[in-house]
Amino acid sequence: MQTTDIRAVSEPRLIVEQGVAARVAAIAEPVIEGLGLRLVRVKISGLSGCTVQIMAERSDGTMTIEDCETLSRALSPVLDVADPIDRAYRLEISSPGLDRPLVRRSDFDRHTGHTIKVEMAIAVDGRRRFRGALVGTEGDNARLRRDQVAAGEDPDVLLPIGDMAEAKVMLTDAVISESLKRDKSQSGETGEASESDDSEQTGERKPKGAHKAARKHPRAPWHDTRRNRADQSNAQEVRPDGNSRAAQHEGD
Repeated sequence: MQTTDIRAVSEPRLIVEQGVAARVAAIAEPVIEGLGLRLVRVKISGLSGCTVQIMAERSDGTMTIEDCETLSRALSPVLDVADPIDRAYRLEISSPGLDRPLVRRSDFDRHTGHTIKVEMAIAVDGRRRFRGALVGTEGDNARLRRDQVAAGEDPDVLLPIGDMAEAKVMLTDAVISESLKRDKSQSGETGEASESDDSEQTGERKPKGAHKAARKHPRAPWHDTRRNRADQSNAQEVRPDGNSRAAQHEGD
């Protein structure tokens, strides 16, 4: 029986949303935590209609297709009642993926050594954008070793996490290699067949723990919440890598 680390789930996010996304996050977070998951980010985009993306994960960073389905079923009626969006929208549930956002101190600790990109809401030394190797954390600050500095500048900079607008892991060869090694190790432990053929052909990188779920559900159910449900012609599949595609029906 799987147990939930309550401290890991309830660890506060230091980088949070503003405006409408913040209202959605306040509604969604109690539901997410009630399922033993934790909220990573809420993002609202207006391209090709309104999409509300809610990114979540387990405390160990995994998020399976089954987790996405369960969370979508739980969140849909709550959002319908609260009605935080003033127009029709699609609800997309996803995992963080490899090039994930960093929002908690533990996210920065776990990804020490990786290259990250940071955009500050409050400038540091007159700069808002930083990129470099994550050295580690000091209190609620992240130490970054910049990969491009002028002559005479100190490459190390201490960035307050709470003053960041966004921070994310860069998708480097090291990140991909680490993920492949982890997946291969897990596949060997469980005796599962490799999924490398599908990944190479589609370019998809599935998060840890999602391979078995993908085989069980080759065509993911539709989880699309709209304030106006009359038009379902552009239904979206829920996928754990954060990407969505138009849902297909049997016989298409």
